[in-house]
Amino acid sequence: MCKRRIRLGSANGNQPPSILFVFSDQQHWEAVGFADASFETPNQTRLASEGIVFRNAFCTTPQCSPSRSSIMTGLYPSRTGVWGNIGSAGGNPLQMRTIGARLRESGYRTAYFGKWHLGKDPVGTDGWDEDFGVTGPETTDDREVTRRAIRFLQATGKTDRPFALFLSYNNPHDIYHFDGESDPTPKRAVALPPTWHDKDLATVPFVQQQFMTEDQGRIMTGTGYPAWERYRELYREKVKLYDEELGRVLAALKDRDLDDSTLVIATSDHGDMDGQHRLIYKGPFMYEHMMRVPLIIRPPAASRRKRALTVDFHTVNVDLVPTLAEFAGIELPDTDGVSLKPFIEHQAPFCARQFVIGQYYSKQKWVNPIRMVRTAHYKYNRYQKHGEELYDLATDPLELQNRAHDPDCNHVKQELASILTHWMDDNGDPFDTQLPTTREGAVDDSGRREQITSGDCPNRPPLSSTEKAGKRTAKQRSMTCPSV
Repeated sequence: MCKRRIRLGSANGNQPPSILFVFSDQQHWEAVGFADASFETPNQTRLASEGIVFRNAFCTTPQCSPSRSSIMTGLYPSRTGVWGNIGSAGGNPLQMRTIGARLRESGYRTAYFGKWHLGKDPVGTDGWDEDFGVTGPETTDDREVTRRAIRFLQATGKTDRPFALFLSYNNPHDIYHFDGESDPTPKRAVALPPTWHDKDLATVPFVQQQFMTEDQGRIMTGTGYPAWERYRELYREKVKLYDEELGRVLAALKDRDLDDSTLVIATSDHGDMDGQHRLIYKGPFMYEHMMRVPLIIRPPAASRRKRALTVDFHTVNVDLVPTLAEFAGIELPDTDGVSLKPFIEHQAPFCARQFVIGQYYSKQKWVNPIRMVRTAHYKYNRYQKHGEELYDLATDPLELQNRAHDPDCNHVKQELASILTHWMDDNGDPFDTQLPTTREGAVDDSGRREQITSGDCPNRPPLSSTEKAGKRTAKQRSMTCPSV
């Protein structure tokens, strides 16, 4: 990974830009209208048309608290010490100073409204001038977050010191209300994805099946297609609600004539499975819909391009803190990220990563450590006691064929495993000492359990003759793995 020294002061010596940093909770990378037309997100689409879309933006981990610790510090969970959600296994409160404190010290007027989820102390102890929200996983009223954001912007004059406004919205995380909020029949048809039909559950680590039979996925046991379609419909409704709140804030920014002088970043802490691979919510899996998130950056007017831009190089949410710091002209201690500012301002190409690392520890009390290394071509996942996954993303972008035990791909697996091991050694990742547990939190020494075959899966309803006729069959793909 390339490292750049943060320059002090803004590029032209003028006042640094104001910052509007907005993030949703549990929005996967395709949960935007410009990526999937089944999502209604006019405000995110408009923002994308005025800025830069990073198609391969990754979170460090598919869990709320540890990912938020990365967003606020620019460090991986193995350095922040926040391994799980607050109140769950590994849910250690964040003990580090965040980018908010550093921005305030440099002269920014700072505010944080919404879900904090990084400890039991009020967010104000981190140095925010204004704050509102809850400290744990409880639901925050997104409408109140918007109301406070608008009041904050209305109190901001053009001659004031720059502001840094962080908004943490709860939706679409409210998909967790699916069991109690869902109607039995979808109001509109949201087709199930190909991976729902084609996934062979016998080829993946057992903990994925276990999540659906013993953990939060149990609500889908024995259900038919309408329930799965309703899940996808409700998820889209929650994304739309978030987009509406974002639109109100962007309108207020424009009404105050602040949009041209403000750096806007819109992203999410992690994704949602959205029915992909016959999975819901989030859990012990590292699929693209878990690890990739939307990332839209609209720079101040002076740095905007003449037309919208979409880029494919890999970014990680640890890049956001050094990016904010360089725009603000403040110095940071070493982070795990790389500033995107030179690329955003057309000054230099981004120093692209050769690979992305992902870390997973726990879901509530249930500890199932996983590590991921992902290149442009491959993804390799190593589970603690539950095996491995290897996907050839070039020929199998839907991650349907686990090639971890394919002799033709052994050389690729060994190379990726070596990259991952060296990264963990170099970065003090304690993966080898993290022991899996049972759902109740006791150390699991039972070893790998018997796999549930796809034919026995309790979450797959029987296909009707019509559905069988229309069932998508996975394309035959090359079984030769090129080198990494």
